[in-house]
Amino acid sequence: MPSRESIDRFTALPDPGEARTVDDLVERLRRLKVWAGNPSYEQIAGRVAAGWTAAGRPAAEVPGKTTVVDCFRAGRRRLNADLVAAVVSALHPDAGYAAQWQQALRMIAGEISPAGQVRVQDRLPPDLAGFTGRTTELGRLRRAFGQDRSDTGVVVISALAGMAGVGKTQLAVRLGHHLLREKRFDRVLFVNLRGFHPDPAQPPADPAAVLDGFLRLLGVPGQQIPYGMTARAALYRDRLAGARALVVLDNAADAEQVRPLLPDTAGSPGCLVLVTSRRDLGDLLRPATHVTVNVFTSAEARQYLTRAAPGVPVGDDPDAVARIAARCGHLPLALGLVAGHIRAKPGWTLTDHADRLDEHHQHRRMETGVQVALDLSYRQLLAAEQRLLRLVALHPGQDLDAYAAAALADTDLDTARTVLDRSHRDHLLQQVSPDRYNQHDLIRAHAMNHTVDDDPPHERRAALTRLFDYFLATAAAAMDTLYPAEKHRRPRIPAPKTPTPTLTDPGIARAWLDLERPTLVAVAAYTATHGWPTHTTRLSTTLLRSLSGGDHADTLAVHGHALHAARQSGDSDGQAEARTNLGFIHAQLGHYQDAADHLTQALHLFGRAGNLDGQARALGNLGGVDERLGHYQDAAEHYRRALALYRQAGDRHGEARAVNSLGLVQARLGRYEPATAHHEQALTLYRQANNQHGEANALINLGDAEMRMGRYGAAADHLGQALTLYRQLGNRTNEAHALDSIGILHTRLGEPDQATVHYERALAIFREIGARYGEACALNGLGETAGPSDAIAHHTAAVIIATDVGDRVQQARAHTGLGHAHRTLGNADQAHHHWQQALALYTDLGTHHADEIRTHLAALPGTDPAGR
Repeated sequence: MPSRESIDRFTALPDPGEARTVDDLVERLRRLKVWAGNPSYEQIAGRVAAGWTAAGRPAAEVPGKTTVVDCFRAGRRRLNADLVAAVVSALHPDAGYAAQWQQALRMIAGEISPAGQVRVQDRLPPDLAGFTGRTTELGRLRRAFGQDRSDTGVVVISALAGMAGVGKTQLAVRLGHHLLREKRFDRVLFVNLRGFHPDPAQPPADPAAVLDGFLRLLGVPGQQIPYGMTARAALYRDRLAGARALVVLDNAADAEQVRPLLPDTAGSPGCLVLVTSRRDLGDLLRPATHVTVNVFTSAEARQYLTRAAPGVPVGDDPDAVARIAARCGHLPLALGLVAGHIRAKPGWTLTDHADRLDEHHQHRRMETGVQVALDLSYRQLLAAEQRLLRLVALHPGQDLDAYAAAALADTDLDTARTVLDRSHRDHLLQQVSPDRYNQHDLIRAHAMNHTVDDDPPHERRAALTRLFDYFLATAAAAMDTLYPAEKHRRPRIPAPKTPTPTLTDPGIARAWLDLERPTLVAVAAYTATHGWPTHTTRLSTTLLRSLSGGDHADTLAVHGHALHAARQSGDSDGQAEARTNLGFIHAQLGHYQDAADHLTQALHLFGRAGNLDGQARALGNLGGVDERLGHYQDAAEHYRRALALYRQAGDRHGEARAVNSLGLVQARLGRYEPATAHHEQALTLYRQANNQHGEANALINLGDAEMRMGRYGAAADHLGQALTLYRQLGNRTNEAHALDSIGILHTRLGEPDQATVHYERALAIFREIGARYGEACALNGLGETAGPSDAIAHHTAAVIIATDVGDRVQQARAHTGLGHAHRTLGNADQAHHHWQQALALYTDLGTHHADEIRTHLAALPGTDPAGR
């Protein structure tokens, strides 16, 4: 007889949030299928097809039975988010439950998987000063580009294939720089797809993650980027339509990875795609110019060595250069390494170097020129330099500077800089920008092999611990400079034993955080899954304020990694902190159910631990969710409970926050006098504590309340001060909210042109950062200043977004505006319909706006003055 536990396992609705891996999620999908009555795969596929067809998706995208079955198959590396969500909806038609699966997919497949971490760039890497040869390949590529542009107008896909170290990337970069100098393109998209990275922790980049990055570079706000690969690729191709863009897809694993990243052939005649790979990509789905990049010819190899090591005497053997080239297999990477070795040996002739290569080859029995060159280059380094090169290969990010190198090697900054510079000159490192370096895959593999052989595991772990200590401490120093009043909320991080940059200037601190942001996300991912969970959770809490005002995808990733790490290590305090942070961000994104779920669980964990401050923060954020949803009494109760806990804990910053929030609820209910009093009290508390962020929040709320009371002069002053502070603090989200409030002020002052300027600026920022609630606010503002036709467009867009995120205030505001627009156009029935919608919402919210709507309805012919 089956146990009660096994019965419950299949009769209870599976929780996707408990999944840790793709296989975990697949197993829960199977349980959901059983829970739903175990329909056949054909039935599930039929339901999905019906839903997608009804939604207007093209027939080519509708999945068949085999594709649906694949969703239930274990051993998958990633899942199609669109399809899984559709399957879940076919098994349990609840939108909120499907959203939980989408969140789980983001956490597992996109935000925790290293394949989802990729750095895209809007510029090419530096051109190689000593570039040699490749005249034939460059000529062929340029002819193909010119012919395709003039004859057929199609995208040129130049698939540059060849062995590792042959110079494919440099050839593509050289061609790209030539074309940019000729002004053939207006923009560049570049990515290293990591097709053959030697570190298993750095798998080939997920093309969905690459599309996310490219779309952001193309100006698409994060919240508007679709989840599914197909939808992302379609939006990407739409954005490139008519553009003149150079797209470089470097180090591709295979055609499957490349295909979603190709522009549309017919719609993007001004685009050029350059793909490099070690594999022949002959199975790309469109005509392409395939160029196989071979090793240098004998003449090119001799020319390269002569240029790279000028002035070195030949010695007794006039064929010494040819012998060196032959021993290197004419491979550009190997030749560059040997050239560095030649420059480092003054007094040696080229004959000496050729003889040494012969001896080394015979002794080591190496089979390839690059192995000979790597070994020679490595062995010529001092012991400390060898160690640094080995440890650099452990770095989880895509590039590093001297500070990170010094942390890995436990050395001083000058030594680290000297070794990095020398390694770059000797082709052991590539310079991606001033003072930042990365390693070629082959060199990294060579270095990783040596570190496994030469560095005991405890020393490698110590090196990585120093690196993670450095990033955590430096991030904390930057945050203390930018947000000094909130130091008490962040974990105290001891100063590392290795050098750190001076970040006492706010501009420099913010620049460091922006530059290292991809690395910090990579560090969070690595530490969460490789045995440094405390580093992950502390990094998440340390970066909360910095992350919350910018790219929400990175924010969700870091806090998601923290939650994963805390769960794996059984750290209930870390789970509570991570859930509080995730709840705060989801609320900003308008994901109110996700926010409430995280915050409710955080409140329980904090309560179990007796953490008063944590409970108060969770309650305050829950109040914010209730406020956005229009549950004002519930919001006020949460804020009052938070205020009591903050006072009990003696936290003046938290007290100010709770008082400020209570003022917001009073304002929502139309009680502007008590709202103003609360905001003034909060402003005093924040200023006493020198909390600029809190001060700005109190100022904007005070200005809003004063504006509603007709105190326009005071409102303008306070809103202007808030805008200035938010800009100084680099908080894009609240900068946009301040612009939106100033737009409302100008609307009330009868200055529609100035209002429109502020609303449009706010809307641009909201869309850029993916803040959908703010987007609805700005759209409603634009509707209130526009003519009736444009107003209908703006308010319609606003009501769609507000309904999607569950914000009833902006829904009601949009319906109010639609009623006004239709009345102006003489559409009395439409005006009546929208005002009735607004009345129902405002009545349920319990705000004074309901009386205003009743007045508008009473003025319509044949309408009950009570609004019935």
